[in-house]
Amino acid sequence: MAEVIDGKSVAEDVVQKVKALTADLSAKGATRPGLAVVIVGEDPASQVYVASKSRTAKECGFHSLQHTLPAETTEEQLLKVIGDLNADPSIHGILVQLPLPRHIDAGKVIQTIAPEKDVDGFHFINVGKLGTGELETAFVPCTPAGSMLLIERVRGKDLSGLNAVVVGRSNIVGKPMANLLLAANCTVTIAHSRTKDLPALARTADILVAAVGRPEMVKGDWVKPGATVIDVGINRIPAPEKGEGKSRLVGDVAYADAAKVAGAITPVPGGVGPMTIAMLMANTVASAYLAAGLKRPSF
Repeated sequence: MAEVIDGKSVAEDVVQKVKALTADLSAKGATRPGLAVVIVGEDPASQVYVASKSRTAKECGFHSLQHTLPAETTEEQLLKVIGDLNADPSIHGILVQLPLPRHIDAGKVIQTIAPEKDVDGFHFINVGKLGTGELETAFVPCTPAGSMLLIERVRGKDLSGLNAVVVGRSNIVGKPMANLLLAANCTVTIAHSRTKDLPALARTADILVAAVGRPEMVKGDWVKPGATVIDVGINRIPAPEKGEGKSRLVGDVAYADAAKVAGAITPVPGGVGPMTIAMLMANTVASAYLAAGLKRPSF
């Protein structure tokens, strides 16, 4: 059976390092890291995510700020809030919780965030820096950044020459994941819904990343023996065996079968998921270091 990659444990390691770095900033007389989370409307899932992010920020010793705006907030009003946060020197990270109400252009809002405070890594400047390998000052989206850390825990930091296949081409996960693997000297293929003979391509991967949003799409016989499998998917499917109306969470990989073949694999839940908030904290403390004119810490 494959090694189970414990995302909870690695995420906790990251959070502990962030706490130490925050204390180090304080010892140097620098401003403590500040994270502002902006949420518009009352989407229940978004409320849960935002509460978790704010709680972790406080645990890390950050200055934590939350703007909860009503669903009828205009785009102009939201942009004014972001403009004020851009100008606030006590804030190093700005996160706008998606989705936004339909009358607000999410793309325009994200591009309004100052690139040096864009700890989600979605601003075009950060996207461009990642795409050109400028990782010293780029902010990388948190899910692929966390996935990369999990890969390095299994494979080490030298990934030179390994074949990597990323299934999924989203701007949030697939494309930045591919760019991170390229920067680590992997040979990278991005696969998607129109890829021919996807199972055969997947079997060439030393590192297989599934980020396609389809429950258990990647089967056990898609996995090269000994491969490292990173399952980014999180899908809720019916679980009648638990009782009427019950459901359970599964990834994009058929875990039970893939775990018999892979060398290492992330579970769902408990794999990539916990890394996302941890890397948000890592990006925020890195932004504070850069703002203080200090060398960016690595994780």
